[in-house]
Amino acid sequence: MIPQLRTLAVGLPILIAVAGFPNIGVAQGGHVHPSPPAKPSNDTAQMAGMADHAMSGAMSANMMKHMELTPARSPTHADSLRATTVASELKAAIAKYADTTAAVADGYKMFLPNIKQQHVYHFTNNRHALGAAFHFDATKPTSILYARGADGALHLVGAMYTMPKNVKLDRLNDRVPLSVGRWHKHVNWCVPKKGDEVRWLEQKNGEPLFGPESAIATKAECDAARGDFHPSLFGWMIHANVFEGASLAAIFSDDHHAAKHEAAGSADSAARGRRP
Repeated sequence: MIPQLRTLAVGLPILIAVAGFPNIGVAQGGHVHPSPPAKPSNDTAQMAGMADHAMSGAMSANMMKHMELTPARSPTHADSLRATTVASELKAAIAKYADTTAAVADGYKMFLPNIKQQHVYHFTNNRHALGAAFHFDATKPTSILYARGADGALHLVGAMYTMPKNVKLDRLNDRVPLSVGRWHKHVNWCVPKKGDEVRWLEQKNGEPLFGPESAIATKAECDAARGDFHPSLFGWMIHANVFEGASLAAIFSDDHHAAKHEAAGSADSAARGRRP
């Protein structure tokens, strides 16, 4: 899986105001691993959990039909400087949230707190999510991101920025350069109609009929399946893993594994340097 696509595996952040301002009232989802739900639901939180579960491994051809990435741009020195500034300001601003109680005190609320096995936990600030639609402040991300360590505690890994789904690419580029990090959003979903949530469990040719693993990616196909088609389900989002890696590629890749490998490589290099 290429690093830009592993963004889904790292955590499917579905948040308030990212689906398209002013439709506020949807919380983001962390990396949940549900089996087919016992009581299937058609709400956005359920869809976020399903997407995150589906994308937790290698990306199939079907999954890629439901993913849109911003186009890569040629890197420039100015872009690198600007992205470095964003990362530096963010890291300094959120260091105080190493303890989740500090984040909660500042208005960040954990999504799906009853789900204990999330890969990345998202604490979202509704006020920041709303403000992000109008103004970018690197020190006020929409969500703070945590991962559970071997000690069982939540450890700060970074943050997430969001934008409404219909904004122009240049507005995304003005915040985090597209040559450095690729924003993503989830597209072309076919879901069961309201009242037919039990149909989430339906399959065709051994594949889910609905959701992010479905082969259906057009309205015509979805209409034929008697579903509801969503050309763009959520808004734009990008992770900044400022406590998981040092390079811009690791910070803005949304790939925690790459960041950890970078950190491990640096530690290994240091150890080799100490050897006689």
